[in-house]
Amino acid sequence: MAREGKTKVLTDAEFKRLLAVAKDSTFAIRNVAMIYCSFSLGLRAKEIASLTITDVADSHYRLLDEICLKRSMTKGEKQRYTYLTNKKLRETLQAYLNHLRDNSVARQKPFFQTQRRSRFTPNTLQRWFRKLYDKARILGASSHSGRRTFITKLIEQGVILKRYLD
Repeated sequence: MAREGKTKVLTDAEFKRLLAVAKDSTFAIRNVAMIYCSFSLGLRAKEIASLTITDVADSHYRLLDEICLKRSMTKGEKQRYTYLTNKKLRETLQAYLNHLRDNSVARQKPFFQTQRRSRFTPNTLQRWFRKLYDKARILGASSHSGRRTFITKLIEQGVILKRYLD
């Protein structure tokens, strides 16, 4: 049976609770970085799973100012750019990049890896988000809640979102 309605938009308190659960987990630095990609960039699970280190960092593992989401990564196969302007997002992603560099993870590897160092599939990442929301006791949320929360906050700030709604 298909789900009805839209996925949950998180409150600030729920987002803080989600971060607290992620910080208290195995692979905390990776988990927090994935949450910020969802909530601060509005990325879908497929887009998060598709990222490689070269998509987000230069040859010295320094965070880029923008990410080019290639056609193969996006819904509808439309290339688009997302800009890394949020300070907390940048700090979190750079800390994660430093962790990858310090652990000698090659730049062509997936940016987010499972505990077996393989790429997440979109379905695996959707299940990962589901488990995290369950641990944080957030009902009605899904892997799409980060994107929906991100877009809702932008609309509330008066931003016109033609590109995000495609």
